[in-house]
Amino acid sequence: MEKEIIITAAISGSRPMKTMNPAVPYSPKEITDSAVACFKAGAAIAHIHVRDPISGVPEFKIEYFKEILEGIREKCDMIVNLTTSGSFLEGPGVGQQRLQPVFLKPDMCSLDLGSMNFFDRAFINPPDWAEKAAKCMMENDVKPEVEVFDVGHIYQAHDLIQKGLIKPPPYFQICLGVKWGIQASAENFLFMKSKLPPGAEWSVLGVGKDQLPMITLAMLLGGHVRVGFEDNIYLKQGVLASSNAQMVERAADLAERLGRRVVTPGEARRILGIKTPT
Repeated sequence: MEKEIIITAAISGSRPMKTMNPAVPYSPKEITDSAVACFKAGAAIAHIHVRDPISGVPEFKIEYFKEILEGIREKCDMIVNLTTSGSFLEGPGVGQQRLQPVFLKPDMCSLDLGSMNFFDRAFINPPDWAEKAAKCMMENDVKPEVEVFDVGHIYQAHDLIQKGLIKPPPYFQICLGVKWGIQASAENFLFMKSKLPPGAEWSVLGVGKDQLPMITLAMLLGGHVRVGFEDNIYLKQGVLASSNAQMVERAADLAERLGRRVVTPGEARRILGIKTPT
C-alpha cells in the first residue's frame, strides 16, 4: 500500500517580492486564487501570510487574513493554516497581535518555538509566549503546525506536549536552510527527525536550491512536504516558477514516482486530527 503524503503550499511568505518573481501574490484575492490553484494541483494545506496589496510589504491585518480564509473556504475544502509568526512586528502588545489569526478559527496556525537570528533580524519567541500561543490554539480548536528551525525548538515542543498543550498527533514542520537556522543537509535532516516525539506527523521544507533535495528525502523517508514561493521562487537554477501551483504539480508528480499517494484535504484532516469546519 502506498504511504500517504500531504503537500502544503506556502503561498507568499513575507520576503519574496514581485521584483524577484512577478508571480508572487500580494493581494488577498491573488493569494486566495493561488491557494485554490494549488488545491487543484494536489496541495491539501495552504500556509498563509498576508501582504500589502500594492507594495507587497508584510502586513498583519486581520481583515486580510479573514478575506483569504473565507475566500478559500468558499471555493474548496483545503486546510487553511494562518501564520502567527509576525517576525517583522514591533512595539508593545506584539504577542497578542500575533495571536489574532487564531480567533478566526482556521484549521491550523503556525507555532514558532525558540528565539533565533532570522535573516536580518532577531525572531523573538519567548517561552511564555509559546505556552500562551499553544493554549490559545487548543482553546480555539486550531491545530498547531510546530515550526522548528533547530533542534532546541523540538525539545521545547516536547515540553509543551508533556504539559498537555498540544493534542496528538503533534505536527512538525522541519525548516531547513533558513538563514540562520539549521542548514539544509541530509545529516541535519536525519538528526532533526530523530529527535521528534513518537507518533508525530512531520513535514519538511527546504529554502531556495535546497527545496527539491530536501522534499525528495522527506518523501523517501515517509514524511510530508511543503513547497511554494515563501521558501523558493525558482523551478530550477535560473528558471523562475510560473506559479505556486507549478511547484505543487512537480511535488505531486515526484511523490507519485516515489510510490507516495498524494492525499486530499479530507484525508489530511484524518491524518492530522483536524475537524471539518462547520
